[in-house]
Amino acid sequence: MPPVEERLEPLDFDRPSNARVFDALLGGRDHYAADRAVLRQILELSPHAQKMAQEVRRWLVRAVRLLTARLGVDQFLDLGSGFPTVENTHQVAQRVNPEAHVVYVDHDPVVQAHARAVLAENDYTHVAGADLLDPERTLAHPDVVAHLDFDRPVGLILCAVVHHVPDLAVVQAVVKSYIDALVPGSYLVLLHHHNPADGSEAAELATSLETRFAGTGLDTRYRTRAEIASLFTGLELLPPGLTHPHLWWPDGPRLAPLASVHSTSLAGVARVP
Repeated sequence: MPPVEERLEPLDFDRPSNARVFDALLGGRDHYAADRAVLRQILELSPHAQKMAQEVRRWLVRAVRLLTARLGVDQFLDLGSGFPTVENTHQVAQRVNPEAHVVYVDHDPVVQAHARAVLAENDYTHVAGADLLDPERTLAHPDVVAHLDFDRPVGLILCAVVHHVPDLAVVQAVVKSYIDALVPGSYLVLLHHHNPADGSEAAELATSLETRFAGTGLDTRYRTRAEIASLFTGLELLPPGLTHPHLWWPDGPRLAPLASVHSTSLAGVARVP
């Protein structure tokens, strides 16, 4: 295959982006008026959405910590990574192993520019401007090829990203393509928005959020448990299996009350056999 060139999207600060909206949900600073307008819409439907975003981040921290500290994984491919914020994949992994390699992949040019500036002095962390929906080109990207060894186990991270892809068949094919590139002993770390479809407040909220942003470019599919579980086909889910982020190996007893939004995501970590 010929060398892969980055295909940068033009900058457009008048259109919201998923990465910047999530940054706003986390209380970050890398977002614009269009993104904050979306944040207000989300909070109208789900006042606890920012707490849920923080819950997602804490789950990712626990998952990366497990892979690095307990399972010996020392290289990560973080797809659709978004803006560097507090407790990113590289910070968690390199706290355990200072030489752990992390490659972030994001097609948003604002994310790329910001991440490269923040990570300029980190020799073990790199940013690839690629489209995760094109696994062949992403896996052939110079920064991926140069810094990850696919003959050894890799931690593949898809945290709160593939639910933005409308077609489940596309998501399944994309995830499988990445899994097929990994050796046994690698791991998939995946979180996806979920609709329990049980008539609960969580189900109503999931339906409302999906409807509100349909056709806006920020489309999000709140899929069923079975649909999300299909992304782990052929893999060995680690305990406690596919569950809500706050139930996945919590660091201690829960002190804050739960809201319906906490039941609108499912997360899991699975080993490639």
